[in-house]
Amino acid sequence: MTAPRTTPRKFLGRLSLPERTYVADALRTETVGGVLLLLATVAALVWANVPALRDSYQSVSDFHLGPKALGLDLSVAHWAADGLLAVFFFVAGIELKRELVAGDLRDPRAAALPVVAALCGMAVPALVYTLTSVTGGGSTGGWAVPTATDIAFALAVLAVIGTSLPSALRAFLLTLAIVDDLFAILIIAVFFTNTIDLAALGGAAAGLVVFHLLLRAGVRGWYVYVPLGVVIWALMYNSGVHATIAGVAMGLMLRCTTREGEEHSPGERVEHLVRPLSAGLAVPMFALFSAGVAVSGGALAAVFGHPETLGVVLGLVVGKTIGVFGGTWLTARFTRASLSEDLAWADVFAVASLAGIGFTVSLLIGELAFVGDAALTDEVKAAVLTGSVIAATLATVLLKLRNAKYRRLWEAEERDEDLDGIPDVYEEDDPAYHLRMAAIHEAKAAEHRRIAEEKAAARHGLAEVPGGAGEEGDRPA
Repeated sequence: MTAPRTTPRKFLGRLSLPERTYVADALRTETVGGVLLLLATVAALVWANVPALRDSYQSVSDFHLGPKALGLDLSVAHWAADGLLAVFFFVAGIELKRELVAGDLRDPRAAALPVVAALCGMAVPALVYTLTSVTGGGSTGGWAVPTATDIAFALAVLAVIGTSLPSALRAFLLTLAIVDDLFAILIIAVFFTNTIDLAALGGAAAGLVVFHLLLRAGVRGWYVYVPLGVVIWALMYNSGVHATIAGVAMGLMLRCTTREGEEHSPGERVEHLVRPLSAGLAVPMFALFSAGVAVSGGALAAVFGHPETLGVVLGLVVGKTIGVFGGTWLTARFTRASLSEDLAWADVFAVASLAGIGFTVSLLIGELAFVGDAALTDEVKAAVLTGSVIAATLATVLLKLRNAKYRRLWEAEERDEDLDGIPDVYEEDDPAYHLRMAAIHEAKAAEHRRIAEEKAAARHGLAEVPGGAGEEGDRPA
């Protein structure tokens, strides 16, 4: 007996309606945040490079504040990196939890694509950096710098160039960045923790247990969770483990599935409230105090002259593109999945090049990788900026070449001829939709028949108008 043939699974196909709605809302906020991130980066570069302002930038960045007795007498730049980014990683934790329990990552087959693409998109840049640095006799300490994708920066680029990227590709980029953030968090926790204060770490763990129990008990109110979250963050910071780990741990504890009578889960509600704070304040403020590096002809030339900085640039531009594209192709090859008929591998390559925009987490890892070497840290930051700009430029060219096709796909996704608030592509199997469309077309046909009759009557009336002066005889005009 012949085994039944199975239809190859499609990937990067049309999203379900709930997933499309979630992705659209998330990307809308991230896009606005990305534009603010770009503005903050430009402001930082101007502030740090204009001679009359340069000293004030350094003074503000190095200004210390906070309770010294609690080990929190930190500089403004330090507060931005360890404090505000905890909010960013808190949102990342919620996003990851939602993807694991309600999104694409809950299905192992669907999860394989973004997970493998993200892993390859981190491993290949690390390998490219290491090979470049070792060949040039440089330090291998920055191997993790080019491994992260900045979704806000990437979406800002899409907003600036005005491409109508289909929702499936945007969702793939978002999920890829979420998985990317998870592994970046693990890298920070494992490779950039030198000494551990067990008492503080135990206190942070106890705080997380209390946080979890309060959630399980259904306790609500920001006045309970915000102070507790600050205490957990402070203990985590003093433990020696990077404080942003506290943010992602708390995010992962939130429930992201709905129960009877709930329209949105607690995780979705909290994410909806906190995401604008993360995208609109936390990340731009971090960029303002991290991206202020010296920019000059000599500084840019040095980026391509030192093995560490060249490794970062090549890791972002070459490593990320090859890693993400290669991981996606390998997944399709060995799982016998096929690409959606609406897209081509050129589209995947273009999005893979967009993943080479590494900014927020790359800058953070750059600071952690070269602690104590301020000059090399600034050079690595300049390399991150340079690599991100090159990747953005490459992605812009590739996406613009396909933009006419993307616009047609986007218009088809957005079309809502029956004006019921649901795109027509999601109602093609609903008889009620076709009845509504039939009524709409019948009404249009009746209107055209009425107009045709009016035009015919008007033309017939003109044909019978009698001739005036100057006409021969009594013949009609």
